[in-house]
Amino acid sequence: MTMTELAARSGVSLTTVRELVHVLNTRRRQPRTLASLSTALGWPAEHLGTVLRGQAASEPEPGGLATVQRELRDLRRRVEALERGSGNSS
Repeated sequence: MTMTELAARSGVSLTTVRELVHVLNTRRRQPRTLASLSTALGWPAEHLGTVLRGQAASEPEPGGLATVQRELRDLRRRVEALERGSGNSS
């Protein structure tokens, strides 16, 4: 998922997503921001807040088989785009 897609899915601004991904600003985040991002990533709403507080978080289950299938489709598209870009025909 791109940062733009995450911003759109979560309703969090792209600027905030970029700040978090690249650790550009260490200001405190609202719990609802972290919950929205967690949910958009397919994790329990409290997951990112729990991790931020340094508490043990169980491994998130990002939606099971449907998520794995979506990620595989995304990876396939990326590989195909790379192959088209490099001119490989294998």
